[in-house]
Amino acid sequence: MLHNGFVTLAGAGPGDADLLTLGTLKALQSAQALLYDALVSEDILALAPQRCIKICVGKRGDRLSVPQDKTNALMVRLARRGLHVVRLKGGDPSVFGRVEEERNYLDCNGIPHKTLAGVTAASAAAAQFSFPLTHRGEARSVTFLTGRTKDGSIDLRDASVADPEMSLVFYMSSHNAGHIQARLLGAGRSPATPVVLIENAGRAHARARKLSLRDLAATVVAEAWDGPVLMGIGDAFAYARMPQSLAQARFA
Repeated sequence: MLHNGFVTLAGAGPGDADLLTLGTLKALQSAQALLYDALVSEDILALAPQRCIKICVGKRGDRLSVPQDKTNALMVRLARRGLHVVRLKGGDPSVFGRVEEERNYLDCNGIPHKTLAGVTAASAAAAQFSFPLTHRGEARSVTFLTGRTKDGSIDLRDASVADPEMSLVFYMSSHNAGHIQARLLGAGRSPATPVVLIENAGRAHARARKLSLRDLAATVVAEAWDGPVLMGIGDAFAYARMPQSLAQARFA
């Protein structure tokens, strides 16, 4: 039996508490149960009430993770106790998250819910390293892609990636850098196409590298980053400004 429980599916942004929306901050402050992703920072978790139930349900690629069906069941179980449940998701819930699976499960179980947008990693990286995602006369569109599909493959259609005026932003794709490089070069992208690689975008300890497409795979292997890596490919990323302490390479 339902007792006025409610679920808020909220975007936590890429990690820095300054990038939370006001709506998500208010939701956190009123949360009675918090189910959060693995990459949500301690600073953000600290904004929830001290007596709030806090459970990590995050997923990291190739690491031990909480199954999605368990997360779904937890949301329903806690909401049926009459709690305000905040499902705190990294970035924006609608960008490469499982928000629709979770909303559908809540609908099927009669649990009322709402979704709050969050800052996605590409937007945070563009602000942090001062580059545009689109730019008049050079980058007419931007496409977000993921390298983590259900079967582990990545599908790059030549017609969609060959346009030199399209900015490409790859999420969760560093493990597929060699395949991405080969497909883009095969589709006609110039080896000199600007690339920016950003680890932990939006966080104070973010690291970035500027390079060219010809060096993409070798650079990813050499860096061996542990945090989430965003890959920006296209002319717009030539404008990325590297703080002196982070500048490690120039375009070839």
